[in-house]
Amino acid sequence: MFGNKKPSAPRPLNDSGRSQISETFSLEGTLRTSGAIDIAGLIKGAVYTNDIVIKETGSILGPVETDKIEIYGHLEGKVVARTIIIGSTAVVKGDILFSETLKTEEGADINGYLKKTESTSLEAAQDEFKLDSIEAKEKDKEKSKKGRPKIVASN
Repeated sequence: MFGNKKPSAPRPLNDSGRSQISETFSLEGTLRTSGAIDIAGLIKGAVYTNDIVIKETGSILGPVETDKIEIYGHLEGKVVARTIIIGSTAVVKGDILFSETLKTEEGADINGYLKKTESTSLEAAQDEFKLDSIEAKEKDKEKSKKGRPKIVASN
């Protein structure tokens, strides 16, 4: 009666749909997925995925490494992707590195460096794009302007 149950095989994972992070959801830590994800909530930490859409209400505070990203919300951190679309409602504070396509819509607020790169990983792109040295040069220029005036000629 109950004794002849066959052991069931593990159910295969179905990666056909998009995962959703709703407006009321907040995650602190690293997010890794091999699928696609839509962000309407808040993520504080690194994100590694194949396809991501940051909705108008969505925010990510941390680096993002992906194949394709669409940004309509807030992103604060470095982005490395093959294809990047930045919508008119987007606010991006961080460096943007892309290997194939970058599209920005009128009204997008971007504060960071843009660079086309051969790399599609954060580590490799970091070596290729030496942001620290660029920022250090800018700070040195500002310091020299604020200091004592330089002596041009003396007797």
